[in-house]
Parts: sequence; structure tokens; C-alpha cells
Amino acid sequence: MITVSLCMIVKNEEETIGRCLDSVRDLVDEINIVDTGSTDRTKEIVSRYTDRIYDFEWIRDFAAARNYSFDQATQEYVFWLDADDVLLEPDRERFLELKDTLDPRIDSVIMNYVLSRDASGNPHNVTRHNRLVKRSIGPRWIYPIHEILVVRGSLLFSPVEITHAPILEKRNRTRNLAILQEHIRKDGPSRRTEFYLANELFDNERHDEALAAYESFLEGSVENFEDHIAACGMLAHLYHERGETDRELRYLFKTFEYDVPRADYCCQIGLWFEQKGEYRQAAFWYEVAAGQDIPVDYFGLMNFVCWTWVPHVQLTLCYGKLGELSKALEHNEKALEYFPDDPNLQANKGKLEAIMKQQRQQSAKAAGDAP
Repeated sequence: MITVSLCMIVKNEEETIGRCLDSVRDLVDEINIVDTGSTDRTKEIVSRYTDRIYDFEWIRDFAAARNYSFDQATQEYVFWLDADDVLLEPDRERFLELKDTLDPRIDSVIMNYVLSRDASGNPHNVTRHNRLVKRSIGPRWIYPIHEILVVRGSLLFSPVEITHAPILEKRNRTRNLAILQEHIRKDGPSRRTEFYLANELFDNERHDEALAAYESFLEGSVENFEDHIAACGMLAHLYHERGETDRELRYLFKTFEYDVPRADYCCQIGLWFEQKGEYRQAAFWYEVAAGQDIPVDYFGLMNFVCWTWVPHVQLTLCYGKLGELSKALEHNEKALEYFPDDPNLQANKGKLEAIMKQQRQQSAKAAGDAP
């Protein structure tokens, strides 16, 4: 069995830190908490879980703070979380199994980061991170904002999920934009900072500037195709909000330039046609989405519901509008596999079966009345 150091950076997290540590305290061998200037009860709460609490003067550099937290680790592997993250019970069990069975030759374990869940608790918006890394390889964080953990070596994709569960939205948008702009002034622009600048402009509701920044970013070279796909998605959203639907569709299709068609964008294309009442075209794109498998090696943001139940719900509607009731029922049944007790899907099933039964009876009667 491997040993694990939990390393976290925190500031004014009294509302969430206890919940986070409760979900992981018995899974790790050591807890290291680096505080960057809390003025609430965060450190008092943390002291109930560990005495390994360290102060770090905030220098507007998330990577520096995270690296300092990693420097405190003494166990074989380092595991990192944010204060508003939790491990749900099934993932606690998976983590313990991982800890017991992990091949020590593995340098980094990649885990899903679930940003939201649907009504039944299934993952909705999901991305991935290197979460559990071997200390001996010297993992380091880079970039003062939107920091990333640099690791090299053998990787393992794990079924363990980390759930992001904020109580309040605490993201300081103006602070993050200022840190990013300072970083650009100091080190110069890069393809990466161009993309994140557009994101920060969008988050600060400077949508005209964000739109121009995303379009400028797409004109440059491709270093990380996931960023280009995401930029296309944001442009589609911005043009949709402006009512410029032709441009919206253009950027949805542009995602295909960077990877094979993804269910997320196929569903959005399907919705584009559906909203225009063009149900045959909409059904085509929903069928494409329904036929996609979730990529094994994705790292960008994924909308999991578009890879699972959403296309089947929409195909039920589209085929119903087209009068192809057997296909509508088929996809309603597939949607029921995800939500067996959903009253709307159950009602759809009843209505479709009743109409199809009536049609069969009318056909039989017409056949019997024929000379």
C-alpha cells in the first residue's frame, strides 16, 4: 500500500474546509494545510484535523503557494484538493482501493473533476487533473494563475472522482484578471495566456472584448487543441446571446476542425436545428451524439449529459414531431435507463404506447374493412 500526503492551500474557507477534510481524513497518511492569509476560523477548524499548518505570504501566485504546500509533504505520493472539493462515499471506497493496489511505478494518477451533477447525481460538467503524484519525481506547479501541475512519466486514469461542491461562488473575478494581466506584462503573451485572458474577460462580463479575444486566439497556431475547441464553444455561446445564430452554428461546426465530432457540440447543433423546427436535421445530429463514446484521454471540459441521456430525450421529441413513434419510444426507453422513475419519461412512454396501439387497431380495422 502506498502512503499519501494531502496538500492544500486555503484562505477564508471556514464554510467548506471541515466538510472537505471529513471526506478524506481517514484516506490519507498526512494532512498539510498552507494558509495564505485567512481572517476567519479556517485555521481553527483545520487544527482539529492536523497540526501541520503553515503560513504563506500571498504574493499573487497560486503556483508558488501550491509548490510550497507540496514542499511540506513527506509521504510517497502527494494528493491535492481545494477546500470546496469532496470525495463522495463511492469515491472514498475507490480511493482506498486505489491506495491499496496502485503500482508504485505509476508516477501520476489522473482523476475526473466533477464540476456539477444532474438531478440523479450523475456527472454533468467534468474535466480531469493529475491528482495523485509521486513525490520523488519532483512535481511542480507553473503559472501564477490558472496554474497547472507539470508531471512526466507513467500515468494512470482512475475511476476516482473529485466533486466540486461550493457553498457560495467565491471566485474573485477581478483579482484573477488582474493577476493574469500582470503575468502577461511581466512574461509576455503566449497562446495559453491569450486563451485565459478571453475567459477572464468573459467572466468579468466584458463580452465584446471577450468575443474579439476568442476570435483572435483562434487565428493563431494550435498548441492545445482543447483550448481551441473551448474557444469555439464560447464564441457559439456569445453569438447565440446576440441572436446571430448563423455565426453560432459556424463556430459549433468549427470544433470539428480540432478533433472528431464531440457529443457536446453535436447536441448543440441538434438544438440549433430543433429550435428552427427542422426536426429531421436535428435528429441526425442527436443520433451522431448518441453514437459517441466518451474519449478515454480527454482533458478539456466535457458535458457528460450530452454523452449519456440528453440526445435520447431530444430524439424522443424530434421523432415524435416527425411521426416516427417507434423510434421515439426506442429513445424514450434509453432515457429511462438513466432515469427509471422520471414522471415525464414515464408519461411519454404511456402516451406513445397508447397512440401506437390505437394506430395498430385502426390499421387492423381498415384492413378488415377492405374488400
